[in-house]
Amino acid sequence: MLIVKRSLWGIVLLTFMAVLGACGGGGSESTGSESDSTENESSSEEGLKDVYTVASDTSFVPFEFKEDGEYVGFDIDLINAIADEVGFDIKLETTNFDGIIPGLQTGSFDMAIAGITITEDRKKTVDFSDPYYDAGLRIGVAVDNNDINGIEDLEGKTVATRLGSTSADYIKENIEGAEASQFEQLDQAYMAVENGSADAILYDAPNVAYYIQTKGKDSLKLVGDLYQAEQYGIAFAKGQDELVTKVNEALAALKENGKYDEIYEKWFGERPES
Repeated sequence: MLIVKRSLWGIVLLTFMAVLGACGGGGSESTGSESDSTENESSSEEGLKDVYTVASDTSFVPFEFKEDGEYVGFDIDLINAIADEVGFDIKLETTNFDGIIPGLQTGSFDMAIAGITITEDRKKTVDFSDPYYDAGLRIGVAVDNNDINGIEDLEGKTVATRLGSTSADYIKENIEGAEASQFEQLDQAYMAVENGSADAILYDAPNVAYYIQTKGKDSLKLVGDLYQAEQYGIAFAKGQDELVTKVNEALAALKENGKYDEIYEKWFGERPES
């Protein structure tokens, strides 16, 4: 009888331990599954990376330029504010302007902010955010040049501009007989006008105005009107619809809460027209 009782007790004990083990194993497996499910759901809902590679230009004052060893400017402040609003970090990569869109197409960059004009042709290869800056083209000439006073006076002239820019296209398509002398670096374009190898510069209005107010204040002057109204947008590699949406939402929020106006005033000396 003692043997039977001990056998029965052993069976009961083994059964109890098996049940306990099964409960413990099931609980652990369930917790892991719930955790994985939650993480996957969170990742799926957000669909964003922690860090994005952002391309920018090397010398487009006051939007992006190097000062005291760091890149600063309106575009740099704006993309950092957008990143903070959405909740991601950026890795800034600088390149010549004409390399930005090819870099987006090959996947070298996730997005780009560099005073990039939104055009139908560019929309075929990259996506754009909502416009964040209204611009146009302006003419700069030597201070002692009294022959060029508007766009019509550029006919048959050598006009400096930036390689791959919309202003280069504008010169070719709208100014009869003009030669578009294109430079990778904007400083080279301004220098061409200053040393007489180009008759004028035609480029984005805020950049031309800023240069003439600062470095070129003794050598160049603005002439004519604002030509070809344009809008700048943040460019994205194709297929990032959720990121574009989040950036647009952040841009709208910055305009709503006044942060955009603060950045604008910092770099242009006044708040944007409402």
